[in-house]
This record gives sequence, C-alpha cells and structure tokens, in this order.
Amino acid sequence: MVFSSLFFLFYFLPIVLVSYCVIPVRLRNLYLLLASLFFYAWGEGLYVLLMLFVTIVNYFFGMSFANKTATTRRRLLTLGIGIDLIPLLFYKYSAFFLENLGVLLKADYVLSLIPKDGIHLPLGISFFTFQAISYLIDTYKGSTPCQKNPINLGLYIAVFPQLIAGPIVRYHDISKEIETRRVTLDGFSLGVERFIVGLAKKVLLANPLGLMADAVFKMPANELSTAAVWLGAISYTLQIYYDFSGYSDMAIGLGRMFGFTFLENFNFPYISQSIQEFWRRWHISLSNWFRDYLYIPLGGNRKGPARTVVNLFLVFFLCGFWHGASWTFIFWGLFHGFFLALERGWWGQVLRRTPQFIRHVYVLLVVIVGWIFFRADTFGQGMDLVAILFGGQQMDLLPYNVFSRLNPLFYLTLSCAVICMAPTLQFLTDKVRKYQMAIPSQAAMIQPLIRLSGLSAIFTLSLASLASGVYNPFIYFRF
Repeated sequence: MVFSSLFFLFYFLPIVLVSYCVIPVRLRNLYLLLASLFFYAWGEGLYVLLMLFVTIVNYFFGMSFANKTATTRRRLLTLGIGIDLIPLLFYKYSAFFLENLGVLLKADYVLSLIPKDGIHLPLGISFFTFQAISYLIDTYKGSTPCQKNPINLGLYIAVFPQLIAGPIVRYHDISKEIETRRVTLDGFSLGVERFIVGLAKKVLLANPLGLMADAVFKMPANELSTAAVWLGAISYTLQIYYDFSGYSDMAIGLGRMFGFTFLENFNFPYISQSIQEFWRRWHISLSNWFRDYLYIPLGGNRKGPARTVVNLFLVFFLCGFWHGASWTFIFWGLFHGFFLALERGWWGQVLRRTPQFIRHVYVLLVVIVGWIFFRADTFGQGMDLVAILFGGQQMDLLPYNVFSRLNPLFYLTLSCAVICMAPTLQFLTDKVRKYQMAIPSQAAMIQPLIRLSGLSAIFTLSLASLASGVYNPFIYFRF
C-alpha cells in the first residue's frame, strides 16, 4: 500500500484517522500499531513477521543492558546489532555476494544457489533495521531509557507513516510522543497541508518526469544523443528529489495528524554550494545516522587528514551499498565520498574563493553525473551515458521515443520542478506576510482563503492524475 493510491487516500487513512480519534487514549498506541502492521502486511504478507521478529529481539536486548558490566553490555550490543543485520544481509545482499563470488571463482554451482526469480526484498527493511540499531545503540549508551512496553517499541519501529521509506526516526526524538501525545487542530491542519504538498510533488512532478527518465535510460546507448542523455539525466535528477522528498513530506504530514513530530528530511539540496552542503540537505535522517553511528565512532575528522579520508570513503561506500546491492550504487557512494574528501583539502579552499554561481554549477554537475550511475542498470551503461553526456557520441537529433514526450505538459512540469527546487514559494510567502502587515486586517483575511484554494486545487489535480492511471511506485521503496 502506498500513500499515492486511491485505496489509501479514501479507505485506509480516513478509517484509521476516525477510529484513532474515537477510541480511548490508553488504546491508541495498540490500535496504531495494529493499523501499521495491517498497512505493511497489505503489500508484504507474511514478511510482517520479520518486522515483528526484529521488534521482539530489540525489546529484549534493550532490556538486557541494565545492571550489566561494561564488557557484557558491549557483547550484548554486538550480538543485538548482528541479529538485526542478518535479515538485511540475507534478503538484500546474499544474491549479490553469491553472484560476485561465482564470477570470481568461475563456479557455476555458486551461481545456481541464487533462485531464478531472485530473493524477495521486504519493503522498508533497510529503514526499520537502521531504526532498530539506533535504538539499541542509544539504550546501550544510556542516552535514552529502554522501552519497557513492547507495544510502544513496536509502534516506534512499525508506525506506518515512515515505515516504508523513512525518514529514519531516532527513538529519542519521538520517545516522549510515543508515551503521550496530543492531536491539536493546528497540528492536524499543518499535517494535512504537508501531506497534500508531498502528494503533489510525487504525482504532479515526479511521475511525469519519471516517464521521460525511463524513456532515456531504457534505450540502447548507441541510439542516444547528447541532448537526449541530458534530458533524461535532468529529468531523473528532479524525479528522485520530488519522489523522495514528496514521500518524506507525506510521512511528516501523516505523523502530525497522529501527534508525532518527525524531523525534516530534505532542505532544498539542489541549491547547495558544495557536496558537503548537499549532504547536509539531502536525506538528512540517513546522513545524520551515518554521521552519529559510524563516522564519529570511527574517529570522524579528529585523527588527522589521512584517517578522515579513509573514514569518508568507508562511510560513503556503506551509504552506497545501503541503497542497493549493485556496483552502480557502490560507485555512486564512492563518487560522492571522493568529492567530499577533495573538499576537505585543497579543492575546498579553491571552492570557497570561487564565485557562487560556479560553485552551484559544480555541485549540480557532480550530482547529475552521480545520479546517472544511481539510475543505470549496470556500471557499463552508466559509463556509456556519461560519455555521451559530455559529447562522446555525434548524434544531433532526439530519438523519437524521447522527442514524442516533449509536449506542453512536460515543459510545464519541468519548469515547475526547476522553480520549486529552490525555496521560491517560501520567499513569496514571506513577501506576502510583509505585505499583510501594511494592509487592513480585512484584506489580510483573504490570504488563508487563497492558501486553502491553492491546496484544494493541487489536491484535486493529484487525484485526477491518480484516477487516470499515471502512477509510479516510490523510488526508495526498493531500498
């Protein structure tokens, strides 16, 4: 079940919201947990038992840290994290390891161990595994008390707004809200507004851009021109941003409807002036997770320049590998790690003296090239597309499959996507607020009406798009 589906919008969400508001407060966590398990089981069936297993394991390990020696606590933490990682390693990475081992050893019997249909990847396993690990580490450190109520811990791991594709929520960020929270009219209305904005990002921007990106990336490289690859790469760059930030907006909005305050996950990453800044703005919950639970424990930048570079490459190798069991994802992670390491040294000094526009172009070029490998089916395809991107193939005309999609709707979508990737709407809102202070109060009352009309319009357009069947699953569902 996905947020941008008519079943979720008109059946699941209204029923859960109404029921949640009328049941006794003491039963709300249990009810929301059961609703979340149903939400997950709707698409994943018995794999919901895997998530329950992770919850039970972490409940008992979290409880076991009390009154133990430091050595025993460390051993329990290591064992708990190991058990958390076993399902992730099996479902997400076992086929990758077997495939590469078979190629390395030239052993067909190793390759035969991989099922013909592959190994099913349970939705959200990367996200709820990282949440479980962060809970264990935080309780081990004593930065947050262990949760003694298994229902409350289950709700933390399984709560449906952020279950499938994040943001990755730390237990200490919502521990108080799990125990007691209050749904207010202002909070609920802000949640609805945020959800509608996220839905529009996904349905009205990401989906149409995804059609163009798919058309380019599915074509043989020898049939593509430089213009076509640029068009596909830019479309995918915008698609993945609006797809994932749209999901995060919907998750944050749904959380507000139920009284949770999830932290922001995106902050206009494409206006960044460096790759360091990009990663402070892109998928913030994942960046912070790797920083706090891996980069800093490894020593961060406290052990000299050489060790800092090693730490950066290790973290971004794992960041790429977390996104998927493929050499394209690994290269994407190391590619970003390379530029982060450069910016720690001489390149960072040069960059700081460079005009702002040049810095911005540099970041966009690095990010776009990186996304090509992220989207490519193979490393070879990624290399071919990057070569064509920079003029490696002398073809001037756009292929028909690409040219046929250059209609007014695509141009409108692309223009809106480019405008909204910067805080343009926030800038206009601030201007309107300043204007309101200088006009009579009666005129200022029109602004909420305009806001409501705008939200109603984009919600209606989003529903019309969904009803027409123009729909893509969320990109990050497969991670």
